[in-house]
Amino acid sequence: MNDLLSEAVEAHGGEARWRELTRARATLVSGGHLFALKGLPQDPAPREMTVLLHEEHASVSPFGAPDQKTDFTPGRVSIDKLDGRVVAEREDPRSSFSGHTLETPWDPLDRAYFNGYALWTYLTTPFLLIMPGFTVTGIEPWQEGDELWPGLRATFPPEIASHSTHQDFYFGPDRLLRRHDYHVEVAGGFAAAQYVYDNVEADGIVLPTKRRAYRRDAHGYPIPDQVMVSMDLSDIHFS
Repeated sequence: MNDLLSEAVEAHGGEARWRELTRARATLVSGGHLFALKGLPQDPAPREMTVLLHEEHASVSPFGAPDQKTDFTPGRVSIDKLDGRVVAEREDPRSSFSGHTLETPWDPLDRAYFNGYALWTYLTTPFLLIMPGFTVTGIEPWQEGDELWPGLRATFPPEIASHSTHQDFYFGPDRLLRRHDYHVEVAGGFAAAQYVYDNVEADGIVLPTKRRAYRRDAHGYPIPDQVMVSMDLSDIHFS
């Protein structure tokens, strides 16, 4: 394992503890310009998110109605009633984004797919980088104020759905995640720089509770007035 990756995994709770766990649950409040651009502006109501840790599977509830939730895997996404009845579903959901630009409207299944892979990625970082199929290499550090954040570039395997195949992760002196860069392929491929804050320890795992994803300029800097996605987490539990 890359030395920086090993240090980051240890700082976030360690591989041994991660292997003992199978599921994460948290309360989520989200927002940002992206959802309005897609014709699905986000209300500020809290929602419950659940992800499996060692396979890519996620759910958000409520979704679209008080008695509905999402069910996401890379190969299928659905909106279900809480009693299990399927309201809408889509096989091979990634293909529905072909030809999309930043302004292309999303339907609810598109939004459910985005929610699913994004939340799974965030709740499993940095541990997903030691999963089979990931390739991780060191990159130039990012200078943020007085701190120099060393970085890793991850190549995601094709069976894992996420923002883009190549993503960059930067860590502070304590080796906790500070910034996550990627291209949002399902929204025209725009470049994003996501900053993370306010770490907590939940059941032996350390993770940020606030995420702010900005559009990223040609020099790698975030554009402060373009918060594309915001996510605040609370009541986080791993089991």
